[in-house]
Amino acid sequence: MTDIHGNFFDGAWHKGDTAIANINPSDVSDVIGHYAQATAAEVDAAVEAAIRAGRTWAATGLEARAGALDAIGRELMARSQELGELLSREEGKPRAEGVGEIFRSGQFFTYYAAEVLRLQGDKADSVRPGVEVDVTREPMGVVAIISPWNFPMATAVWKIAPALAFGNAVVWKPANLTPASAWALTEIIARQDLPAGTFSLVMGSGSGAGQALIDHPGVNAISFTGSLDVGRTVAVSAAKNLTKVQLEMGSKNALVVMDDADLDVAVSCAVAGGYSGTGQKCTASSRIVVHRKVHDAFVDKLTGALTAMKVGPALAEGTEMGPVASEAQLATDMAYLDLAREEGCEVVCGGERLDLATEGYYLSPALLTGSTNAMRINREEMFAPIAAVIPVSDYDEALAVTNDTEFGLTAGIVTGSLARATHFRRNAQTGCVMVNLPTAGTDYHVPFGGRKNSSYGPREQGRYAAEFYTQVKTAYVRAGDPD
Repeated sequence: MTDIHGNFFDGAWHKGDTAIANINPSDVSDVIGHYAQATAAEVDAAVEAAIRAGRTWAATGLEARAGALDAIGRELMARSQELGELLSREEGKPRAEGVGEIFRSGQFFTYYAAEVLRLQGDKADSVRPGVEVDVTREPMGVVAIISPWNFPMATAVWKIAPALAFGNAVVWKPANLTPASAWALTEIIARQDLPAGTFSLVMGSGSGAGQALIDHPGVNAISFTGSLDVGRTVAVSAAKNLTKVQLEMGSKNALVVMDDADLDVAVSCAVAGGYSGTGQKCTASSRIVVHRKVHDAFVDKLTGALTAMKVGPALAEGTEMGPVASEAQLATDMAYLDLAREEGCEVVCGGERLDLATEGYYLSPALLTGSTNAMRINREEMFAPIAAVIPVSDYDEALAVTNDTEFGLTAGIVTGSLARATHFRRNAQTGCVMVNLPTAGTDYHVPFGGRKNSSYGPREQGRYAAEFYTQVKTAYVRAGDPD
């Protein structure tokens, strides 16, 4: 453990006293590197430095702020092949997905570089004669960002970029499972001309560094993406300091396949939505709600597509689905498959631990039939390459099943009917709706987020990000007599 990748705060790198090994899920003998674990004292130092730097960064000229973000974005895009391979190596998604995630992350930065110049206020006349009103937005101050392992770069970046764009200082706690991508991004940001302390990286466990960050009274806002249980814990902790929170949590997304659907399109949507990223997406469609008239034909086509899917090492040529991200996640996936059988489902394909040339956490993509929406496998987020088919008799039942969940992130429908598509868009109780598209896949310039227990607080992405990363100020001015 001679080469430790340190934390970054107050404008300097700190190796600390302890570190963890970052293991390649495609080959557990491959140690990507060792990454320092921040102590509570180091988290405190990072926040204190952010408080000092935040005042300077907020007062920095717009062009300087925009230029820094643009430079970060362009470097990410230019290095997308290199950094995409690193991301895939540590997370397990196929190389193409890793490269795409890095490139998209660069686009987030260049988009918010432009948003720096677009943030404008409002002017109004007061109800009192001779008084004018200015409504402006100002930075929140210090923003704590806690990001997940499944999109170790993109999810973090769509928080970091707007936070910096709108003049905040950032303290980032990435997932401990995927620290290499976080360290690589930090190295790029550290080379920009930002006031020391404007951006900090504190790696560590959620219960350690994460909790210390959440509890810190110097933090003005917390943006978190993770599980519902942890999100609730974050909200309770943040309430003690009345800290502003934005929470993106669990999901149980449905893809509806109607009797008039193009089944080739439906299968394509099911594969991309349910199994890309090894199903480890908050937008994954793990419930496939299928009209009985096309149930058997759809299941046959989807089974064929999943059986043909090539599972392999993330960086191997031709790999369509990589390994599960960790041993613990694999154990959870296998437990859900056992539960599905106990609840009366049939595993029509997949669900097997695979032994490949390298030892890794490989699981063949699984499809379940004979399920009902009342089963636990259709109530709980599995975060796995597993989807369950739920047969329905008509559109009304399909919509009811879609909405019968505590979550509400995304929903999709495959249909040739404009009337059904329109009704579904208006009545699906989710933050995002897709028509003849996979439930996974969103654009960076429009809002993202869910309803019910999927999300809490303002939306992420696009111009809507300003709602979380800024606070409104209303100023009244009496001009006086011109003479």
